[in-house]
Amino acid sequence: MFLALRELKYAKLRYFLIALIMILIGWLVLFVSGLANGLASDNASAIKTMNTDYLIVQEESDNRLNRSLLLEEKFHDIRQYLDETAATPLGVQMATLTKKESSKKIDATFFAIDVNSMLSPGLVEGKMINNTTTNEVVVDQSFKDNDVKIGDYVTDQASGKDFKIVGFTKGQSYSHTPVVHINFKEWASINKKVSSQGPSSRNKPFNAIALTANHDKAQQIEKEVSGISVISKDKALEGIPGYQQEQGSLLMMIVFLFIIAAVVLAVFFYVMTIQKINQFGVLKAIGAKSSQLARNIIFQVLALSTLSLVISVALTYSVSAILPASMPFDLDPQLALICSMLFLAVSVVGSLLSLYRVIKIDAMEAIGRAA
Repeated sequence: MFLALRELKYAKLRYFLIALIMILIGWLVLFVSGLANGLASDNASAIKTMNTDYLIVQEESDNRLNRSLLLEEKFHDIRQYLDETAATPLGVQMATLTKKESSKKIDATFFAIDVNSMLSPGLVEGKMINNTTTNEVVVDQSFKDNDVKIGDYVTDQASGKDFKIVGFTKGQSYSHTPVVHINFKEWASINKKVSSQGPSSRNKPFNAIALTANHDKAQQIEKEVSGISVISKDKALEGIPGYQQEQGSLLMMIVFLFIIAAVVLAVFFYVMTIQKINQFGVLKAIGAKSSQLARNIIFQVLALSTLSLVISVALTYSVSAILPASMPFDLDPQLALICSMLFLAVSVVGSLLSLYRVIKIDAMEAIGRAA
């Protein structure tokens, strides 16, 4: 420890430059991680926060809700294996809305739900609709970015129907669009496939069925009921167009950044170790053990990495505070901690080459070079 601190104090500029590079790499890792998490939430938060264990979709729909089509009779077949509240239908439809007396278009996704079911979202403002409400919806609070407030009317361009906004939800987005929750009464008025069935039809279509059940029950339903697939929420997320590709690209960037960090640290400390072979040889000759010298290097690596991480985290959260609300950035403390621990682990791995070189130093040979 003493030797490591003395060396850090003696070669301030050298270690400052190493720390600066580590700060920049750590900052970039944290920022990209926050961006990846933010994009994932913006793309699929409505599914992630959904109070359900599984989703039932049409067989061979590639786990995509918008490709799935189930009929009401299929829902009744599934309900035979469950409690009354353990399953509920879900309708999904992409839409383009316009604020009343405005030409500005807002891309959104309608989620048709039974308001009394487990899919009912929490509100942050306003009131909740009910299953008999007419011309009323609750929307994600990102609608406020388009100057929409409670009491305003929006028009669905496909059906021409007007809806009054009566409440705001939080964290409800699907495929990078805010979710508009409606009841199935209004779903029938905007969905041509539903309205064409007639008011008394038992074959009204929807896209999926939310299911609360254990794994064995889910497998039983998939086996006993034909034409369906029971998928986890993770599988449903993968079915959202572009979700896997988006997250895969960002994950690859993060992995390469960790690899770059390990390589940079390995090169810096290895070069510095080569430069100090004579000094290490002298220390070994006077009784210093290889383990003591190794601890010296590890302490320097961890000290620089920890300091760099503290600064990187501070910079990341400072920048996130001034980012525009439209930028999907979300770096929660748990994610920051995971990235920090990985960064420390990568730093230690990067120093292993230097540790190996120190262990292999021959004291007499090193002293002979110095002479």
